[in-house]
Amino acid sequence: MQKEIMKTAAFHTLGCKLNFAETSTIARQLTDAGYEKVSFEEKASVYIINTCSVTEAADKECRFHIRRALKANPDGLVIIIGCYAQLKPEEIAEMEGVDMVLGAKEKFNILSYLDDLEKTENFGVVHSCEIEEADFFIGSYSIGDRTRAFLKVQDGCDYKCTYCTIPLARGISRSDTIENVVRNAQEIAEKGIKEIVLTGVNIGDYGKGEFGNKKHDHTFLDLIKALDQVEGVERIRISSIEPNLLKDESIKLVAESERFVPHFHIPLQSGSDVLLKKMKRRYLTQLYADRITKIRKVMPDAAIGVDVIVGFPGETQELFLETYHFLNNLPISYLHVFTYSERENTEAAAMEGAVPVQERKKRNKMLRILSEKKKTAFYESQLGKRFPVLWEHENKEGAMYGFTENYIRVQKPFDADSINQIEVVSLQQIENDGSVFVIPAFDRFLERV
Repeated sequence: MQKEIMKTAAFHTLGCKLNFAETSTIARQLTDAGYEKVSFEEKASVYIINTCSVTEAADKECRFHIRRALKANPDGLVIIIGCYAQLKPEEIAEMEGVDMVLGAKEKFNILSYLDDLEKTENFGVVHSCEIEEADFFIGSYSIGDRTRAFLKVQDGCDYKCTYCTIPLARGISRSDTIENVVRNAQEIAEKGIKEIVLTGVNIGDYGKGEFGNKKHDHTFLDLIKALDQVEGVERIRISSIEPNLLKDESIKLVAESERFVPHFHIPLQSGSDVLLKKMKRRYLTQLYADRITKIRKVMPDAAIGVDVIVGFPGETQELFLETYHFLNNLPISYLHVFTYSERENTEAAAMEGAVPVQERKKRNKMLRILSEKKKTAFYESQLGKRFPVLWEHENKEGAMYGFTENYIRVQKPFDADSINQIEVVSLQQIENDGSVFVIPAFDRFLERV
């Protein structure tokens, strides 16, 4: 009897936390079907690359990882999924080495396409739906990092921001049921994972859409109230949430919760009301400032991160400085700075007033420097205070890293017994790598009352 050849699968994920959650779920589908998961650098039967469309380097990044896969195994099947795959399926199918491209709907049915798939020297096979067909919800969460899991609660977006292709890549806003989200959170906790990060495209819009034939009748506040009661979950962190959807009641719940941590990431995109209107954002700077003020009032030590875009069409030097000064005056903790790049099928791509690329880069650098100043000031304001830290792993220098509840990156000498443990520490000096050195507090391990 001929010995059955072991089927192996390797995965690489580009982009956001939502992509990581979905890759992990697809990986579990394959392992349940008899595939062995291996490193992307190893020889595998199948290589699955989950792509992103947010950065302008999507094409370059995709090609790079295709070459990596073929270097590991020239005969391995290469499958491309994700947002870039939905937006440009035919373009990707023409890339050398690609055997199959799956769209937003098809990626979750990958097993049904694998059996008959063969290595090709011509164009890859494309299975891609019209984005209007992506009106369903597939629950997902990531497993692999022992200390943190990304839990998908929402997908798609109904907003029409003039620079964004995400609605074209992921479809309309829709959500999981509270029951399913809670069940997934319980499964994560049972695996010994200490922290859950809630993720989606627009999670503040949670509750929109249908699940099966049943319309939702709940909100983001209902969701976080339910998750706050899940036993076994040590920490829950909210990922990016729109300022107009972050309500006072949700801020209050986080402030009073034993599980939700004092950390918010709130997209701004521009500190100019003129540009916010051109972007078709659903708020102006006054509302944004009010949200920051509210958080600081009830959680003085909270970490607050901000997304901002530089170089949007029509961003004059004066309008850019409006953004700079607005951010400089806000009590925020750090920035994620994005340089605007034109995207096909978006309103902004046809707008007048394009900013020269070199000027875009200059403005990006100015805001990144401001981010470092904000982060340093935030860290300095926390020195001498005591916080619980979830320890993660060691680095090459023999130290280990972790994060406080309010997202301060800390380090101490490596201690294997501390991995995946929560320890109360006292924050000491800021290290050269930007982290904070800590010493254990008197009550070494955090105990819930």
